[in-house]
Amino acid sequence: MRINRILLSSALVVIALVVQVTVLARLHLPGAVPDLMLLVVIGLTLVYGHTSGALIGFGAGLLADLAPPADHATGRYALVLCVIGYLVGLVRPESGRLRSATVPMLVVVAAAIGSTLLYAGVGSLVGDTAARHVGLTGLVLTATLYDLLLAPFTVPLIMALARRTENDPLAGEGPATLGGGGEGAFPRLGGQRGGLFGRPVRRQGRVKGVRRL
Repeated sequence: MRINRILLSSALVVIALVVQVTVLARLHLPGAVPDLMLLVVIGLTLVYGHTSGALIGFGAGLLADLAPPADHATGRYALVLCVIGYLVGLVRPESGRLRSATVPMLVVVAAAIGSTLLYAGVGSLVGDTAARHVGLTGLVLTATLYDLLLAPFTVPLIMALARRTENDPLAGEGPATLGGGGEGAFPRLGGQRGGLFGRPVRRQGRVKGVRRL
């Protein structure tokens, strides 16, 4: 991952965790808690792609596992967000730009359902039956509802911030570079040999009368 991706992702994940623990978790809403960490992972992954999404998801989940008042096995949420980040990245278009706002909302719904079921499934493997006592159906429905209500205020903003880092002209690799391969958010300018605006590579020396850039 490029340094600008790491810095932005780290800042957003830390902010999301603080808001999650200090605000959302204290609302005492019925059922699940709105998952701001999940929405941050979704927003970043829809721009950066599945590889970065898996790494961001793992890091965000591990941080949530270690932050108090976590009462579950360390690595459990890291596994969940890593898998969700990878799967969300697979639906990202090649250009990295979504033509409709419907797609992110559908992704949020699928991710909310998938993360809740996966979290409960991993919990059952390690002997945590809390979801069974609370009611898995109620958790899935409330988690999906809360995340869907919160998504329009968070996911577009996160994606806009992520695209700004991808458009950094000082970046040395990835999608913002000219002719770069990778999982970037912007198409390449020019051909593989043409460089900027398709400018041909001159192999036979300087062309007289043409100033070299």
